[in-house]
Amino acid sequence: MKNFLLGTVALVAFAAPAAAADLAARPYTKAPPMIAAIYDWSGFYIGANGGWGSSRKCWDSVTAAGAFVFAEGCHDATGGTAGGQVGYRWQSSAWVFGLEAQGNWADFKGDNIVGAGAFRNQSKVNAFGLFTGQVGYAANNVLFYVKGGAAVTSDRFRVSGVGIPVEVANSGDTTRWGGAVGVGLEYGFAPNWSAAVEYDHLFMQDKTYTLLNNGVAGVAGTVFDIARIRQDVDLVTVRINYRWGGPVIAKY
Repeated sequence: MKNFLLGTVALVAFAAPAAAADLAARPYTKAPPMIAAIYDWSGFYIGANGGWGSSRKCWDSVTAAGAFVFAEGCHDATGGTAGGQVGYRWQSSAWVFGLEAQGNWADFKGDNIVGAGAFRNQSKVNAFGLFTGQVGYAANNVLFYVKGGAAVTSDRFRVSGVGIPVEVANSGDTTRWGGAVGVGLEYGFAPNWSAAVEYDHLFMQDKTYTLLNNGVAGVAGTVFDIARIRQDVDLVTVRINYRWGGPVIAKY
């Protein structure tokens, strides 16, 4: 009996390693790869903007032939603005290209006293529009861009008395064209939403205006002043855009 038990134990000890060798090796599972979310700036977008603007105006009195008579002085017309923009962007690697049209209401007003102080020149920018191309560089959902193109402003110029602040002449509503350059920084805070801060400078060409009497200081409809007015505009706006097309994609 004792010999039988010893033989059984020896047989079990001998068979155990062989049985373990027959078992399949535990499979090795590779860890899943890391996935980086890449923000895609491609697609159409529409948005709203608001901010502040300043327009530098310098007036020179000239003859009907355009000859300089005397300088009437300068002033800054400042105020708020609000509007909207629509555009399209396409992305190639980290580079982003785009086209945009923007239209804004504005309330940029300013004035200066002319000469000895009998009259005050006043100006107001009522609205402006920008038609620009963009080139930008994206670091995932952060986009830095520059822009440039055409600009148009809607202006109104008037003259009033100093002692008695009554309008005596005005140009009516007028428009002028010029150029625009700008720079912006935009942040995509959701797959289709982004917010930006933008600065633009508008180079508006000099333009000559005829201001007509309104009947207070002269015969209504007659010429009160012919003024050549130089104008530049600086804009700082905060923008929000909604984009469709070009969703966030996953890149391994």
